[in-house]
Amino acid sequence: MKANWRNILTYLLLILIGIALIAPLFSTETKVKELPFSSFLDQIEQNKIKEVTIAGDIISGVLADKTKFKTHAMNYPNLVPQLREKGITIKVESPVQSNWAWDLFIQLLAPVAFFALFWWLMMRQAQGMSNQAMNFGRANVKPQTGKITITFANVAGVDEAKEELKEIVEFLKTPAKFQALGAKIPKGLLLMGAPGTGKTLLARAIAGEAGVPFFSISGSDFVEMFVGVGASRVRSVFDQAKKQTPSIIFMDEIDAVGRHRGAGFGGGHDEREQTLNQLLVEMDGFDPNTNIIVIAATNRPDILDPALLRPGRFDRQIVLDKPDLKGREDILKIHAKGKPLASDVDLTVVARRTPGFTGADLENVLNEAAILAARVDKKEVTMEEVEEAVDRVMAGPEKKSRVISDREKKIVAYHEVGHAVLSSVLPNADRVHKISVLPRGLALGYTLQLPLEDKYLITKGQAVDQITVMMGGRVAEEMFFSEVTSGAHNDLERATDLAKKMVTEFGMSELGPRTFGRKDRQVFLGRDIAEMKDYSEHTADEIDTEVEKIIMQCYDKAKAVLANNRAKIESIATVLIEKETLENSDLEAALKDLIKPAS
Repeated sequence: MKANWRNILTYLLLILIGIALIAPLFSTETKVKELPFSSFLDQIEQNKIKEVTIAGDIISGVLADKTKFKTHAMNYPNLVPQLREKGITIKVESPVQSNWAWDLFIQLLAPVAFFALFWWLMMRQAQGMSNQAMNFGRANVKPQTGKITITFANVAGVDEAKEELKEIVEFLKTPAKFQALGAKIPKGLLLMGAPGTGKTLLARAIAGEAGVPFFSISGSDFVEMFVGVGASRVRSVFDQAKKQTPSIIFMDEIDAVGRHRGAGFGGGHDEREQTLNQLLVEMDGFDPNTNIIVIAATNRPDILDPALLRPGRFDRQIVLDKPDLKGREDILKIHAKGKPLASDVDLTVVARRTPGFTGADLENVLNEAAILAARVDKKEVTMEEVEEAVDRVMAGPEKKSRVISDREKKIVAYHEVGHAVLSSVLPNADRVHKISVLPRGLALGYTLQLPLEDKYLITKGQAVDQITVMMGGRVAEEMFFSEVTSGAHNDLERATDLAKKMVTEFGMSELGPRTFGRKDRQVFLGRDIAEMKDYSEHTADEIDTEVEKIIMQCYDKAKAVLANNRAKIESIATVLIEKETLENSDLEAALKDLIKPAS
């Protein structure tokens, strides 16, 4: 800011000097006629002068034709009597002292000052551009200022990863204990996981626990259009870290620079590859005693170059999964600190309602709940706000302004009840937690299912029941309105995708225990585009037949179950249309006495 003000004042001074130099050229002052003294006397005799002003030896006045004049008086003692004789008005003023210093400055020093100041500005700008060019290859690394307050106590839901990383902290705190046994400090840690699982938070926690300098940089900061800049920035990062050992270098989204070599269009001379080569050299060229650890984070480990993943570079690869039930509860407890929660808020219930949520999602849930409570001027966050926040994160905000017709609302109600009934009676389906006909996000209504426990495998029976539940909305529309709508579009899309996976990936069809379609891991191509067809056209027809068979069997099963519960569906839909949302005890009462399918 000071430099900016200094530049502004300098330019203002330059402008003022320029104005002072050119102002006399545009002066509008009337020019004064120099009159010889003899001519002046003649003008007196001819009565062409009415008034004169005498200032020392200079006489000035105005002629009869309005022309201003001036002349220098000689030693002429009869001048004043002659003027009085002609009736000319005489004014006497003090002689004007000439400011020779200002005149000298205007005529000589001002141009010199102007060009000197202009030259200084040009040289300063050229020097700034030179410094910028010299620093172009310097990495935009962000050193952590002050003590890092984040520790492992601020991280939850990734207990196994924390245990692995605690050993790294011990290396940084007491390296001599390990070096005495010949152990070398790991040179790199690769944190892999879905977005929001806490990769960056874990890296900061390591630095906070170890109390060492922490340098963070994004992988995209290395990539430039100029050849050699990326490699130069890699060297710059490591040079800065070596000056403050022990230290940690954290590279977020390393897949931006660490992609598999040879997959680009630039071949071996691609700038991205040159940057990666320099990174490989720096990580492998460490002095074992420098105590520098490189931590990288990515959610695309499948596209990283194998040379980057070998021992000696990223010695440890830690996978951060989405938290389980206990992990979600622990994460909620951490983010609940500082938020006044009402007594009815049960974080265990919230954790059960949020399967598949990451740490970032759970933080967002409690933050949204606090915002909703503040919106209605509450002093505490109640379970009502938390439930609404979960729905907002899962399905989007409620569209109260969207007005739908009574017929459409009735269709949506029967559609959602069809899902809910099948979820309640099928043995392998997840239980229904909430059904609503209020528009939310892109959906006109929704049915919320929650599993009783976290699942890591899916059985064939579970997959079939999932598809059957997805068919429930379409079947209910056809059964009660004798027509179908576009509301089942997403259901059909997900059902078809799951059925295709059962056939081509899970081996859950009559085609036997094999997979179809080889994944070609091309870095710059989408996975669907890169899927290689490793089967014949006849087999492709068989796959289509099996997918269709699975979907139609589930469709027929859904139709049979809903037909047996037709009267119950009508009563539930009537209550749903009236109340718009069913949950908790109301939902349990509505779904009682349903007829289950024969096993």
